[in-house]
Amino acid sequence: MMQNVHLAPETDEDDLYSGYNDYNPIYDIEELENDAAFQQAVRTSHGRRPPITAKISSTAVTRPIATGYGSKTSLASSIGRPMTGAIQDGVTRPMTAVRAAGFTKAALRGSAFDPLSQSRGPASPLEAKKKDSPEEKIKQLEKEVNELVEESCIANSCGDLKLALEKAKDAGRKERVLVRQREQVTTPENINLDLTYSVLFNLASQYSVNEMYAEALNTYQVIVKNKMFSNADREKMKKAFQKLITVPLEIDEDKYISPSDDPHTNLVTEAIKNDHLRQMERERKAMAEKYIMTSAKLIAPVIETSFAAGYDWCVEVVKASQYVELANDLEINKAVTYLRQKDYNQAVEILKVLEKKDSRVKSAAATNLSALYYMGKDFAQASSYADIAVNSDRYNPAALTNKGNTVFANGDYEKAAEFYKEALRNDSSCTEALYNIGLTYEKLNRLDEALDCFLKLHAILRNSAEVLYQIANIYELMENPSQAIEWLMQVVSVIPTDPQVLSKLGELYDREGDKSQAFQYYYESYRYFPCNIEVIEWLGAYYIDTQFWEKAIQYFERASLIQPTQVKWQLMVASCFRRSGNYQKALDTYKDTHRKFPENVECLRFLVRLCTDLGLKDAQEYARKLKRLEKMKEIREQRIKSGRDGSGGSRGKREGSASGDSGQNYSASSKGERLSARLRALPGTNEPYESSSNKEIDASYVDPLGPQIERPKTAAKKRIDEDDFADEELGDDLLPE
Repeated sequence: MMQNVHLAPETDEDDLYSGYNDYNPIYDIEELENDAAFQQAVRTSHGRRPPITAKISSTAVTRPIATGYGSKTSLASSIGRPMTGAIQDGVTRPMTAVRAAGFTKAALRGSAFDPLSQSRGPASPLEAKKKDSPEEKIKQLEKEVNELVEESCIANSCGDLKLALEKAKDAGRKERVLVRQREQVTTPENINLDLTYSVLFNLASQYSVNEMYAEALNTYQVIVKNKMFSNADREKMKKAFQKLITVPLEIDEDKYISPSDDPHTNLVTEAIKNDHLRQMERERKAMAEKYIMTSAKLIAPVIETSFAAGYDWCVEVVKASQYVELANDLEINKAVTYLRQKDYNQAVEILKVLEKKDSRVKSAAATNLSALYYMGKDFAQASSYADIAVNSDRYNPAALTNKGNTVFANGDYEKAAEFYKEALRNDSSCTEALYNIGLTYEKLNRLDEALDCFLKLHAILRNSAEVLYQIANIYELMENPSQAIEWLMQVVSVIPTDPQVLSKLGELYDREGDKSQAFQYYYESYRYFPCNIEVIEWLGAYYIDTQFWEKAIQYFERASLIQPTQVKWQLMVASCFRRSGNYQKALDTYKDTHRKFPENVECLRFLVRLCTDLGLKDAQEYARKLKRLEKMKEIREQRIKSGRDGSGGSRGKREGSASGDSGQNYSASSKGERLSARLRALPGTNEPYESSSNKEIDASYVDPLGPQIERPKTAAKKRIDEDDFADEELGDDLLPE
């Protein structure tokens, strides 16, 4: 067994500390300065190249590395790892790729190392774009629009609101030009909607800060109604409204209700009911309700397919919130919107449903129904609903005003004044009641009291054209034309293009004898409304008086177009042609008039005279026609005379009644009579022609703002928590056609 055990000799015993002084000459860096190969590699780029490896292991070679000791050792690479494909310790290392960054086969053929391709020279210059190309123009315009928007915002922040608005308007104009150019070059889908939105929103903001609220609202509506803007998404509006109504008010209404009969507790409750904190809570609640109502009115027309569906959605959301009492207000707003769209049936249907609810809602709905029926001249229904509104809420000034209107329509002015006074006692700011009291006093011929009412109203409504006109009208009734003219001038400053106010001024100046001022205002009235027969007749008479026959012709020709069945206008046209020396044109006009009115005696007389003066053969024919017509006229007059003689009693009765009627209508027809008399009294115009009859021309003055001026104002109830209709008053534009 021991035969297999071999003891090592002493000389072969391993030294435990052997090998620590041995080192690989590769790591010898002390004599690198004396190493010629290393120094050559440092001075050239040769040392930085990767070693050339053989494609197959049989061609692999090793490179001796010189050391300071003169020994040479086979080194696989400059970093000490074996060469690719070389054999080390009997194992062949696998080949790897040799194409590193910047290394190509050309390097083997002596080409220079150029990883950045600098030897190729500079790159060819880019092709310059044409500055007048459509794309460049569009980009330039976009840049200009953005700069204008930025300048507008900067001017706003600096306080120069006027400059900010001007820049915003310039941006809007350039943006529209940009859109048109882009539509010509590309498809509409490529329009920059974000730029359009920013321009419109900035313009609306600048309108708002400059207090041009109507223009701001119109611009905002353009944004909201454009479905292409992502900022007008319907769901976002709904979510915002839902968040708005969930804002807590933190108002405890129960603390103002006394829980017991304790006198001390009741005194404390009464003391805090109207203290400053309670007033602040009321203001906060009113502000919240105002914001909710305004938001609902804004989003209702756009969040659904129709405004009715939008209001229905808002009503349902409000009913489920702490502001449940506002749901009825929204329903009334919905009815008012139907009225604005002249859909009276839907409005009446909604109001009749609301009429069946509690007293406050019932009074508001009945008030609106009364106003609606009154403006439709259904005074019986108006009176019925006015009674319902008053009985439901006796302190509702709008209901009392409408009740007074129905009494006014029946002619009981004294009783109407009592209702108006009661409405003012309940609410001293009810302008409709104060206006109607003034009209009532005017009807009762109590002009001083009427003037006081309208002057008080003028202090409240400084720029109301209706109030200014009524003051001028009362001064005219008081026979004070200078004051009437002064107040009418204020009306013109408010509505400078109203033709009826201008014609009224012309009439007053004509009475005062100032023909030049009268002509100026009559001419301005004709320019804005060239269909007023009275104005046309006055201007034609003025030019005849000044012997400008050619200018008078155009007014009488227009009158003949307005009233083609009135022969007098065509006779005046022919007369002006004759006086101006254009006899042929006058003859043609008379002939044309005779064809339209073959039984007109005056036209035949002029035809006989002209044909005789011109030596025409037609004179005899016209003379025969004239003689026949005169004979028929004489026979007709004799029959009428014999008939009157046979009924003398009834004739006297008719004459008496006729005289009474003419006395009542004298003031209404005086202007037409004056104008017709003026035409008849002109020098050289004594030729017979049909004068203006009171039935043909209504000489009564038509007020500048429609029937509303001469009739009581109606009051409607839009907000339940308010006493009058405020800014949503039902106007004359809601009358059924």
